Amino acid sequence: MLASTFICSSTGQSILTEKVFNQLTSLRAAKTFQIQDYFETLYNHSQTLSEDLTVVAAMQEFKTAYGELEKSTVPADFDKKIDTYYSKEFLTRLARTNEGSPILASYTPKTAAARYLQYYYTAANPNAVGKKLLLDDPGDASSYSHVHARYHPIFRNIVEKYGYYDMFLIDPEGTVVYTVFKETDFTTNFTNGPYNESNLAKAIAAARQAKGKGYVKIVDFKPYSPSYGAPAAFIAAPIFNGSQFIGILAFQLPVDKINNVMTGNKHWKQNGLGDSGETYLVGSDYLMRSASRFQIEDPKGHAKTLASLGTDEKTIKKITEFNTTILLQEVQTKGVKEALFGKEGTQVINDYRDIPVLSSYAPLDIDGLRWVILAEMDVSEAYAPIHSFEKTVLIGATLIIALITVVAMWLTAIFVKPINTLIESARQVGAGEFDAVVKSGSQDEFGDLAKSFNQTIGSLRAETQLIEQKNRENEALILNIFSPAIAKRLKQGDREIADQISNVSVLFSDLDQFTKLTQSISPQEVVSLLNELVTAFDEMTDKYGLEKIKTIGDGYMAVCGLSVLRLDHDKRTIDFALEMLSFVRRFNYEKGLHLDLRLGINSGDVVAGVIGKNKLLYDVWGDTVNIANRLKSACPPGAILVSQNICDRLHDLYDFEQIGEIQEPGKEKLVAWQLKSSKQTVSVGAKEVYE
Repeated sequence: MLASTFICSSTGQSILTEKVFNQLTSLRAAKTFQIQDYFETLYNHSQTLSEDLTVVAAMQEFKTAYGELEKSTVPADFDKKIDTYYSKEFLTRLARTNEGSPILASYTPKTAAARYLQYYYTAANPNAVGKKLLLDDPGDASSYSHVHARYHPIFRNIVEKYGYYDMFLIDPEGTVVYTVFKETDFTTNFTNGPYNESNLAKAIAAARQAKGKGYVKIVDFKPYSPSYGAPAAFIAAPIFNGSQFIGILAFQLPVDKINNVMTGNKHWKQNGLGDSGETYLVGSDYLMRSASRFQIEDPKGHAKTLASLGTDEKTIKKITEFNTTILLQEVQTKGVKEALFGKEGTQVINDYRDIPVLSSYAPLDIDGLRWVILAEMDVSEAYAPIHSFEKTVLIGATLIIALITVVAMWLTAIFVKPINTLIESARQVGAGEFDAVVKSGSQDEFGDLAKSFNQTIGSLRAETQLIEQKNRENEALILNIFSPAIAKRLKQGDREIADQISNVSVLFSDLDQFTKLTQSISPQEVVSLLNELVTAFDEMTDKYGLEKIKTIGDGYMAVCGLSVLRLDHDKRTIDFALEMLSFVRRFNYEKGLHLDLRLGINSGDVVAGVIGKNKLLYDVWGDTVNIANRLKSACPPGAILVSQNICDRLHDLYDFEQIGEIQEPGKEKLVAWQLKSSKQTVSVGAKEVYE
């Protein structure tokens, strides 16, 4: 049931994901067509109007009337009214969104015509800001006002019906001789005026370079000071009278129109986007070009989300001030990056709120703009139906499993009774009682099971006895290889045995002439002779309390005081060496051989431990070992060389003779003493001999 639930859930999620992606892609494609069609309409409309005779005539007349005003005299109270308007209306609002304090003189008009027109149409205009377009004729009886009264209602109607934010007529020198809304960009020169760095200035410059009719330039959104720093985009086209370039027609593109296309007039649910879906535009700078649904529906909640993601406070303030995310909300998601590289696709990503969403993305094909479009929906909402389905299936599966369990328990009670005896016997066996026998009088499967159980117990009994025997043999083998103390530690599971041991004596011996002997006898005889010698040496180690460490060919190494502390470790080692020499001499006599021993002895500190994993070896290391080996190597046949340590400790018991210094390349000089005689009796075989 659980497997079925998982399969159904996975399949349902896959199908639902594909369905939502198809829905988002379909919606994205529809919005793509709408927005591209909208910009194509803007393109064609701007191109058509720039060639319209009314616009051509208006451009000429406004330009002429504007030129006449350049010769006019502007009263001082006009300038005062203009300064008051800029200070109280324009700069106050601009300062809310711009960093620093704007300077009045940088924005106020300078020429006579500009000051005259801004006085009558902007500063002294009785209509409120945003409603200045309602004034047709200020009543100043100027030629400009007569022209304005004839054309303004026509152009205002164009702006209102086509949804433009504003319309501009600009002379060839870059001066705005007419606008519909009469903001502070009216009468401004975009070549050398305060807004010459704006995107409208770029559109005007591009249109001035046009070689003929039919050219249209679209510039991307950018903060526009005359609109108090709000995002603005423009479209511009040159105006020709025949072949003569007479000016430029420009429109400020409507933000609301683009938002209405992307939000479906804020009817997200009706468009199939549920409670969390949205479509939006992003530019090449990773900033939004349309509004965020979440900012529109819940501005305060959206601001808190941005703050939690570490967004700059100034950016959040601007989003709140302008009530839009255009050019303010950064979207650097995987979908945006791939779309900016010209790819389109669908995948699950984290959106600009850092929330998992199903995203469908693609680049837009709009001349002059590098934008991408995305349609997204929260994963939690998209998968809500499948989670509900999973819950229903899981509840049903749980009830079915509970029912099956109850029935199984009832059936089990019927079948378990005959095997209770087997269970009890198995417990006895588990406790180590291998004599347990199951008695069953039935001839059915349970009877066969009882017989098999008894046979198994018999086999276990035999195998247990065999294992015990092998364990005893293994313990004996370990004791033969390692000392009892080391064998005990190994048996307890201690695999990392390493000890620093002080005050031990190390003996190295080597059989002289043995290698030469092996060339003249058979391998079997070689092994037999060596085995006899090593066995005798091993027996001597037990006698003197030494531990054999290893044999290497005809070499023999033993240590005294390693596992068991020996205060007389050096004396025991000397006596052991003397008996080794005596035994080899007797061995030569009995076998008719000419073998001899080289022996080196040193005392000091060593490091001892077990090495290897599969094949264990107990060994010792250190300078004490190395010096004993060097003494053995320098020893003449039939002699015993000891270190200065041994000589200093035992010169009262033995006679030593210094044989000089042992010098080897790269090693320190070593003073060696040869044992000459003993001042005590040493047991050799069945008699005592004074050496």
